[in-house]
Amino acid sequence: METTRQRIVVGIDGSAGARAALTWALTEAANRRSVVEVVVDVVTAFPVDFYWTDAYLLDNRRIAAIRSDTEARARAMVDEVRHDPAVAELSGAAELDVQVLVVAGPPAPHLVQRSEGAALLVVGSRGRGALRSTVAGSVALHCSAHARCPVVVVHPMTAPAKEPARVVVGLDDSGHGRAALAAAVAQAAPMGARVDGVLAYEPLDYWSELYIGMAPPPGETLEVALARGKAIVGHVLDPGAVGSGSVRVLAVEGRPGQVLVHQAEGARLLVVGSRSHNPLQGVVLGSVALHCVMHAPCPVLVARGHPVVEVEPAVRATAAAAG
Repeated sequence: METTRQRIVVGIDGSAGARAALTWALTEAANRRSVVEVVVDVVTAFPVDFYWTDAYLLDNRRIAAIRSDTEARARAMVDEVRHDPAVAELSGAAELDVQVLVVAGPPAPHLVQRSEGAALLVVGSRGRGALRSTVAGSVALHCSAHARCPVVVVHPMTAPAKEPARVVVGLDDSGHGRAALAAAVAQAAPMGARVDGVLAYEPLDYWSELYIGMAPPPGETLEVALARGKAIVGHVLDPGAVGSGSVRVLAVEGRPGQVLVHQAEGARLLVVGSRSHNPLQGVVLGSVALHCVMHAPCPVLVARGHPVVEVEPAVRATAAAAG
């Protein structure tokens, strides 16, 4: 079988969130290794802005020492995670090709640059920044908005994963939404997980009976929303995937971001499109994706839009196998 080389980029900084991101990235790489060749680029950064405030630090030997110490710490974390039973016991984990890259300056721009041509960019929800009590750090937000590949933001799990294993995806008939559904099915297959496709809807609001004789008010019924969700799934996957056990379609009343965060409780992964049908076409990260990156109770994958024709064959095959 001919293999395709893929690259997974993960940013680490010595924090607990970075360790979780590295664990997720190595696990994902091991799962993919059975069908593709995978290289994991571990990127860590050391600060440079203080060099100009201390003449002692302008000594190149001191800068080299800081770089060397940063690299040693990064390699120690990689070794520690690779020997963690959760990773070490995975098939193919010991043979993973892991490269450690040390860069100077703020990490987010370097991670975005390294995301060019990558299969995934993985970051922790929070790092070692000054605002450690925030729900998502600046690096996670910057990468989610600007990365050139799908981004996984690894949150600490707030509840044990329930059985059966689930991957939750927000349904939306935009290009980004279809890419999210394709990514959710692809991620669920190695886990043996079911995909819950969730469509959030606003109910019809007849404040006045006079509305009946005029244009219909915004919103839709549960039945219409459920039919729309099934149509979205049938457009991206084989229509038989709906209800076959591989994809379950849910229509839930409420605002999309809040609905998806609630539905993701106990899930292995939440997948969202980076944008939806938003009138603000200049935005780089939609409000739903932003809300999920900030508040999700599990890792979040932010998918970028791709033409459906590129993902249909592989996704159809994956859905059939999972079913």
